[in-house]
Amino acid sequence: MRHHGRMHAQPGVGLRPDAPWGYLPASSFRSRRSALSDAQRQTWERLWPQLGRQADAGETPGETPDTPLDTRAWFGRSAPLVLEIGCGSGTSTLAMAQAEPDIDVIAVEIYRRGLAQLLCAIDAEQVGNIRLIRGNGVDVLKDLIAPRSLTGVRVFFPDPWPKARHHKRRLLQTGTVSLIADRLLPGGVLHAATDHPGYAEHIGAVGDAEPRLVRADPDSESLPISISRPTTKYETKAQEAGSHVCEFVWKRI
Repeated sequence: MRHHGRMHAQPGVGLRPDAPWGYLPASSFRSRRSALSDAQRQTWERLWPQLGRQADAGETPGETPDTPLDTRAWFGRSAPLVLEIGCGSGTSTLAMAQAEPDIDVIAVEIYRRGLAQLLCAIDAEQVGNIRLIRGNGVDVLKDLIAPRSLTGVRVFFPDPWPKARHHKRRLLQTGTVSLIADRLLPGGVLHAATDHPGYAEHIGAVGDAEPRLVRADPDSESLPISISRPTTKYETKAQEAGSHVCEFVWKRI
């Protein structure tokens, strides 16, 4: 299965200490270069200045790379805010944003082509509640998102880094989950999904170990965001191959 939010770390990059959340996955990544089509390039040039930004560029006037985003100014309204880390080409992002027009969504992705595909879909469907950031999700959380500002965080099919020596590169680790919990509002939701059994066990363990998060039961309690996500073609292929998708939903207490 192609993992929608796959981020590739440079070989040899390990973990770094970063108080107060301990160790976070290394954030030095190689950005895959892939050419955009003419239509994608034209849409990018037209819409990116308004709807997108580079995580480490401080592009918005008055902002530096370590200044939290002014999301009210960016979206032009005050609304519950969801951060999706690793949106890929944005199939789930677009569908879930369309289903919840009263919620603002920031989609984070390393790869320009995936963001360009999402930008074209936003343009075609005239969806107004999505903004895009190109960069590493950990850096976005740490530098651009204020504490207790997110209603939800979504992480769908992150790279499982299946080899044991690469487990330190996995996105959802103790430090990252602690950082996510810090950025969530009380009652805010962390929604994760993976089709990799070993990573599922790991995600469940680190999520349950975070003292500010408790498992949520969507069937018996009301949540501030929907956890109903579309099944993408990549997930369908995985299911046809016998892979089982594990869903995790935690709520900040």
